[in-house]
Amino acid sequence: MKIHVLGSGTPTPTPERFGSAFVAEVAEELVMIDCGPAATWKLAKVGIDPTAVDNLFFTHHHFDHDVDYPCFLLTRWDQSVGSENDLRAYGPAPTVRLTDQLIGPDGAFAHDYNARINWKTSQQVFVNRGGVLPRRPPVVQATDIEAGYVHETTNWSMRSAVAQHAQPYLDCLAYRLDTADGSVVFTGDTEPCDSVLQLAKGADTMLSMCWDMDEEMEASGEHQGQCGVSGAARMAAEAEVGRLVLVHTGPDISQPHGVESALERVSQIYDGEVVFADEFMQLELED
Repeated sequence: MKIHVLGSGTPTPTPERFGSAFVAEVAEELVMIDCGPAATWKLAKVGIDPTAVDNLFFTHHHFDHDVDYPCFLLTRWDQSVGSENDLRAYGPAPTVRLTDQLIGPDGAFAHDYNARINWKTSQQVFVNRGGVLPRRPPVVQATDIEAGYVHETTNWSMRSAVAQHAQPYLDCLAYRLDTADGSVVFTGDTEPCDSVLQLAKGADTMLSMCWDMDEEMEASGEHQGQCGVSGAARMAAEAEVGRLVLVHTGPDISQPHGVESALERVSQIYDGEVVFADEFMQLELED
């Protein structure tokens, strides 16, 4: 199994990172977790065709985790030949409503796909690509899920748990992906909490939110619903995960001096492998 780190940042854009998005390669399947800023372009940067991604899981619906969703699903549809699998999108509400508001009959982008379906030149582009007319509108099998949801396939399973973040305004989830090659936990945005810790028990790798140094977060009042360096390290240590990958790292901690301080702090609490994630990084798991 291989994990592509497409987005390892926050809502604050920096030259190095912006938003959250990940793709897991499992056997011949591609599973996407979150779809933050420029995720579709980042897919292309790592050599992944959007039409090859059949499953998308949202941790929650803050914009830095879902704002590229319309771009992704429209690109996936536009570049298709019509024989690909329908995209399956899972996540806490309002996943279904958001999908309908984007590409439903009265959705925000209905004007775009209707033009591409009916305009002669667009039809020819579709045919030249290998499609057969008439072209159908984009179809996404969207499902609202809650904590405890389990999705199982032949090659992998995905389990969800509560991530304590922006409740009661948004439902927020963490995910655990189990495969023959190992297990990976995506904490999403969360403060250290027992539900995520239990989900991560014994996992090979945990990708954890790591906003800033904990003392800085407490001093600024930004600690509620968010995980800092020490919190991520404690969860990794208590869950006995094999590797801790720091993601969703804020602009201050992502500076060279911040990275050094973060890694030093983690080493005082957690004795496993630690990775400070950069965008376009690939992580491998082997059985």
